[in-house]
Amino acid sequence: MIVIEDFLDYLIITFERQQSITIQPNYVSLGIEKLKKALGSKILAEAKQNGHTKLAAVLVIIYGSEPTIIMTQRPKTMNLHAGEISFPGGTWKQDDDIDLLATALRETREEIDLDIPKQQVIGQLGPVTTLNSGFTITPFVTIQSDMPVLKPNSEIEEILRIPLFPLLKTLADDIDLSHKSIQEMYTFRYWDKIIWGASARILKQMTNLLSNEMSEKS
Repeated sequence: MIVIEDFLDYLIITFERQQSITIQPNYVSLGIEKLKKALGSKILAEAKQNGHTKLAAVLVIIYGSEPTIIMTQRPKTMNLHAGEISFPGGTWKQDDDIDLLATALRETREEIDLDIPKQQVIGQLGPVTTLNSGFTITPFVTIQSDMPVLKPNSEIEEILRIPLFPLLKTLADDIDLSHKSIQEMYTFRYWDKIIWGASARILKQMTNLLSNEMSEKS
């Protein structure tokens, strides 16, 4: 027998899923070239410190004829961002990285054993700031035809290969007070996993760009 709390949870989740599906465009109609056009941009990778936050960079990796995005889940034992789902990337190292793109590519090699040439990076998204850890993160984008076997290092608990368009359709407002939001916050869902915080704001930028591309197409 279903208790009333479970039934109410079921109704809420069903409503949220229906709402997210109905308000999102049919991204599947976008071909790979349209995807590249929507996410492509000029690369401005210079590391400019503002004195208030630390600099970091991530790589948004999309691959395949049915676009799939690579994300990672951090171990729950980490001091920062424990258990969170994020993109491959990390902190800018002034002595090692000529710019923020170099950071994203280096960290991707270290975290998931994937070597992407900088010439295959097609654009970047707007920087996002983490509230708790004080990072300004610059996301760069690459689109690949396929993906080799990936190997996580000790900083990564799991490598996730997530179908891109179904993921973007799960967009919802983040109402979890424990996330301590001071600006617009969002969530995305992949099975039982919740993507929130800076990673969700990066995905939200992608939904905006793809929606704009579809508007131009129509």
